[in-house]
Amino acid sequence: MTWIRRTRGALLRLALSRPAAVVVGLALVLPAVATGTRDYAWETWATDGLGLILGATGAALVFTGLAGRRPDWVDPDEPVER
Repeated sequence: MTWIRRTRGALLRLALSRPAAVVVGLALVLPAVATGTRDYAWETWATDGLGLILGATGAALVFTGLAGRRPDWVDPDEPVER
């Protein structure tokens, strides 16, 4: 199961690089949108599901690339900087 850990690590490193996240995210979203809006003769339930997974992953990468990372934990005792 090391390939799962390596894939997860690569995805996390990709999400930390904002420009790369936007580019790869758009590369995943655009084909998903194309297969979702048009009706192709070769489409099956498997390609529909794969399009949903890749489209959602791409949308998450684009959002992360544009919005940036948020902290996992906010200390309630620390003063808020504005």
